[in-house]
Amino acid sequence: MARIFSWILLIVGFAIATLALVGMSESRNILAAGEAPDSTNAKPESADSPLETARSAEKGSLRNPYTDYESVAEEGHAKYMAAGCNGCHGGSGGGGMGPPLTNEIWIYGKDDDTLFRLTALGSDELQKQGYTRKGSEAVVGPMPPFGDIVKSNDDMWKIIAWIRSVNPSSVGNSSASAD
Repeated sequence: MARIFSWILLIVGFAIATLALVGMSESRNILAAGEAPDSTNAKPESADSPLETARSAEKGSLRNPYTDYESVAEEGHAKYMAAGCNGCHGGSGGGGMGPPLTNEIWIYGKDDDTLFRLTALGSDELQKQGYTRKGSEAVVGPMPPFGDIVKSNDDMWKIIAWIRSVNPSSVGNSSASAD
């Protein structure tokens, strides 16, 4: 009897896991197609959307309002983790299948404008905007866009402030205009 009960639990657990994965896949497909998810909490892309800001702001014009990085570092790290950045860059920014955020190599540059756009648009779209690689790092693939995952410009700036707090080499010329 216990053996039958164990098999039933295993099958039910597998079915629930499968349904969850299918649901996540469908949500990603809807978001990729540009449709709003069926939720009262869903908000359309707004002027405060990192994706919209990165697409519309003049090149070189984006500046982090948080110059005291340490003051928002903890909140920025929480947003970094919540957005799933740790999946590629590691929980402390030390890297993984994506480049480390704690060394001196910045593939596209370390200025505020470039980091904001790279994170919001992803590397492929960043290149389409005329940004070019300045460094090289062993990575598995392109940086995906997070402009629709990070909810606001303020959240994006806090994530960038956290990166700067764990990487002092990122601070020099951080507000310099992008090439």
